[in-house]
Amino acid sequence: MTGNASQRSLSFGAEAAAYERGRPSYPPEAIDWLLPPDARDVLDLGAGTGKLTTRLVERGLDVVAVDPIPEMLELLSNSLPDTPALLGTAEEIPLPDDSVDAVLVAQAWHWFDTERAVKEVARVLRPGGRLGLVWNARDERLGWVKDLGTIIGHENAQFNERTALPDVFTDVEHHRVDWTSYLTPQALIDLVASRSYCITSPENVRSQTLDRVRELLATHPALANSNGLALPYVTMSTRATLS
Repeated sequence: MTGNASQRSLSFGAEAAAYERGRPSYPPEAIDWLLPPDARDVLDLGAGTGKLTTRLVERGLDVVAVDPIPEMLELLSNSLPDTPALLGTAEEIPLPDDSVDAVLVAQAWHWFDTERAVKEVARVLRPGGRLGLVWNARDERLGWVKDLGTIIGHENAQFNERTALPDVFTDVEHHRVDWTSYLTPQALIDLVASRSYCITSPENVRSQTLDRVRELLATHPALANSNGLALPYVTMSTRATLS
């Protein structure tokens, strides 16, 4: 990872609360597809504020959350006080060998040093364990969502370049879920404010971006005078088995 990418990957702490308010969760269908049927011990790697962690805990799993940003883990622990939340990275996972049935990574694999992360994931997984990766991307086929992408940058809903895995993993499969997240206008602003490029932009650029989002909310026919927004997403998932 380059220095600039590393800086961006660690920038989220400054907007941890906005991240929690604005970012979507993950559809149950995608989570069920990622998990092995007999999984008990699961690592949420790059857990952030616990968007995925919460869904795993709700399933009665024994979950450990790992993230390098203290501010994110603080919010996670506030909402999930009984879930272990450990400071750590994908390149140095603070767990013993052969300790989990599955490692899930939500919205974070592209921040990792892949070669080092793969070795660590393989180390903590039990034989035959599963690695699951998942990303949400806005579905920009609708007019206002496409207009939002023009302001804040378009998203690639396929992530083909992010899901190549080395030979230590087998049975690599991909899955797609189309779904809708419902949020308030303020949550949309928080969603934009919590994106790494926005956090790390100069203050004048950041302010201009957020002002353009507010203008979109006030003037677009599908959004003006609305207290609730329907934001369509495409969730792309990849799962693989430790050989």
